[in-house]
Amino acid sequence: MASAQFELSDPPRDAISAIRFAPTASRLLVASWDKNVYLYDTAQSGGQLLQTFQHRAPVLDVCFGDGDEDAYTTGLDWDVRHLNLSTGAQTVLSSHTAGVKSLAYSPHHQILISASWDSTLHIHHPSAPSTPTASITLPSKPFSMSLTATKLVIAMASRALHIYDLSSLASAASSLPSTDDPATAAILVEVEPWQRRESSLKFMTRAVACMPNDAGYASSSIEGRVAVEWFDPSPESQARKYAFKCHRQADEQGIDVVYPVNALAFHPVHGTFASGGGDGFVALWDGVAKRRIRQYQRYASSVSAVAFSGDGKYLAVAVSPGFEDGREEVGEGVIKVFIRELSDTEAKGKGAK
Repeated sequence: MASAQFELSDPPRDAISAIRFAPTASRLLVASWDKNVYLYDTAQSGGQLLQTFQHRAPVLDVCFGDGDEDAYTTGLDWDVRHLNLSTGAQTVLSSHTAGVKSLAYSPHHQILISASWDSTLHIHHPSAPSTPTASITLPSKPFSMSLTATKLVIAMASRALHIYDLSSLASAASSLPSTDDPATAAILVEVEPWQRRESSLKFMTRAVACMPNDAGYASSSIEGRVAVEWFDPSPESQARKYAFKCHRQADEQGIDVVYPVNALAFHPVHGTFASGGGDGFVALWDGVAKRRIRQYQRYASSVSAVAFSGDGKYLAVAVSPGFEDGREEVGEGVIKVFIRELSDTEAKGKGAK
């Protein structure tokens, strides 16, 4: 590559809601409010738009399945869809009764989980089409979701946070009687969360991301803060949790302007994490050492999503208006996706002070 960072050609035409790298390849999926999902090959500078998949409504989330040819999408049409990236075929797996905010696929348990604003989770078994979709009732509207090899973390309204054991979710879904009708409505099941927590952040949660070592998670809020917590319920472990201010910029009078922290993503190798904010900055953090590693140059607009590649060598940054300035128009050429190549030590933690 000619430089450490390049901009993808042929970006979406409206705000970007999610970006995801393929598990093993340089492919990147981008979900947009323009009712499309975009598939790019990021191997070369400038990237290449391979295909565009049209949807009926704005797409809010997207993720890959077991391989680089299987993907799942969801959004304001209320449907959860399987997307065959080779043929372009779309199959509806289930339908919620409101917009669907988040998707997460667990390769270890081979289940797909969707979280909807109808305050339910749907648990799908894509590899077993005869297994009905299981539905779990949530106490409030979900805002963000992330998983590890064993756990699922859901951040919701009213500062509620549930942590589920993925084995329990998979077992509850697989225990349902088989059906030959793929249109069967989701069946309500009861699964107790492994833990119920209240967010460490005082304001609405914007994003949550789990540590790759299955030890804990980070969450962010609309009020320029990030919290880092651990799963271990012991008093010693819980005493380690903390929150810090970030993505705040002083105005001309020297007063801090507070921006939402829209996006979080953990590095799959080093366990550090990236945050993207409404201030247009992306920063890398060492959550264990409680240190900022670096902050990149300011982007022209709000950072709406960030994602690391599976090998940790690349960082994708989605830039699109967050409407923090009160304007609702999307200007020409404002929507952009950048791919940054990381050096071997660029995202490596610095250790404690």
